[in-house]
Amino acid sequence: MLHPSFVTVDEIKSVKVPIAILGAEHDHISPPELLKQFDEILKASEVDSFVKIFPKVAHGWSVRYDVNDQTAVSTANEAQQDMLEWFAKYVK
Repeated sequence: MLHPSFVTVDEIKSVKVPIAILGAEHDHISPPELLKQFDEILKASEVDSFVKIFPKVAHGWSVRYDVNDQTAVSTANEAQQDMLEWFAKYVK
């Protein structure tokens, strides 16, 4: 999940398949504190997971960014690479 929106702790508790969650440091919909809870829940389960919070970015950073801002481009590319690696690991 990139830019998780309106996902609840109960929903994360019911996850039964590998999941990756990439979130933003500045996100009022899914704040870092919530994503850290997700990470703790998933680590305590049998489900393989990857949770990453990108610093200094806001919700939508990997799809809505200024192409002239090298930092924004780099961060978006990093998120997209993380997801491609996750998909390559689990989707064949």
